[in-house]
Amino acid sequence: MPIVVDIDVMLAKRKMSVGELADRVGITPANLAVLKNGRAKAVRFTTLAALCEVLDCQPGDLLRWEA
Repeated sequence: MPIVVDIDVMLAKRKMSVGELADRVGITPANLAVLKNGRAKAVRFTTLAALCEVLDCQPGDLLRWEA
């Protein structure tokens, strides 16, 4: 899939664990792992907004297109 999810990059920048992010966003660590590892087929705007709020970033910091 040409859409790359950079959650791990933002987690490293914010020095935050996957578990902490999952707790603060309100999704399961398993679902966050699916999104983080690029296996998700879709993401809800509400989830993306929550990720951006917790990580203090823009959607473009988390998602990018790569040919």
